[in-house]
Amino acid sequence: MDRTGRSRSSAPSRPHRPLTISAWGLLVAALLAGCADSNVARSPAGTTSTSPTFVMATSPPPTVAATTTTTTIVVHPATTNLRAAPAAPAAPATPTARPATGSGLLAGRVIAVDPGHNGANGAHTAQINRPVDAGGFQKPCNTTGTADSGFTEAEFNWQTANLVAAALRQRGATVVLTRADNNGWGPCVDQRGLTASENHADALVSIHADGAGPADHGFHIISPTSIAGYTASTSAPSWTFSTATRDALVTAGFSPSNYVGTGGQIKRGDLGTINRAGVPAILIECGNMHNAADLATMRSPAGRQRLADAIASGLATYLAGVGR
Repeated sequence: MDRTGRSRSSAPSRPHRPLTISAWGLLVAALLAGCADSNVARSPAGTTSTSPTFVMATSPPPTVAATTTTTTIVVHPATTNLRAAPAAPAAPATPTARPATGSGLLAGRVIAVDPGHNGANGAHTAQINRPVDAGGFQKPCNTTGTADSGFTEAEFNWQTANLVAAALRQRGATVVLTRADNNGWGPCVDQRGLTASENHADALVSIHADGAGPADHGFHIISPTSIAGYTASTSAPSWTFSTATRDALVTAGFSPSNYVGTGGQIKRGDLGTINRAGVPAILIECGNMHNAADLATMRSPAGRQRLADAIASGLATYLAGVGR
């Protein structure tokens, strides 16, 4: 019954119309469908409904093209091979031209320098009198040398030999001394000579001073005669060596001997040091210690330096002339 009290059945009948969805309903449905998950519509009350009435077909999600990232790795050509390339062979060294004068470099040369005798030889007579092979014959191991006015030949030889060694080293040579100081005895004359060949020296120079009469003065240079098995191959070049050194001493203002040899040169076959050297060798008597003028030069540091420079210059000239 309605509010008028009349029965519903008594109301006039209305014709039946098909159910339609108004435009408003369509808009609501579209809004609901747009907020819904795929294929599921949500009602305003928050409940889910699977009724197709409120499901709006949605377009499939846009296809997102896969992004391909290309990384370009730049490899330096020098690193493409982990093994190092073999090094190119070094170019051969250009030989240094050897000047024809004593001022030339002596790089690569080995020189044996022998300070004759030794400071304590006199206290070891038994040792220095022992016979040794001096070149195919026997001779005492060594002697004391000469002296004058308290200045010994051994001391002069030691000081001058070291100056010669220094001058040769300044020119690039390797120098081997036959003794280490002036406080001992020996070595024997044979071992002094052998020091040169054992060290593969290019030449040997033995430094001495003479003990002649007071009127005798000047230097002289001794080179070996030819002795089979000892100096047969070194006698001739030793004479050439002697000539170059004589010329250098004369150029430096020193006078050749007035009492022995010719023009400051002589050959002898009785000296064990130059006989046993196995290389071109000379023995220089730098002056006569019993002559006042010669002794003054030998006692003077400046005089010894002049002698040493001239000897080194002569040696350099000789080696420059003979080559390697």
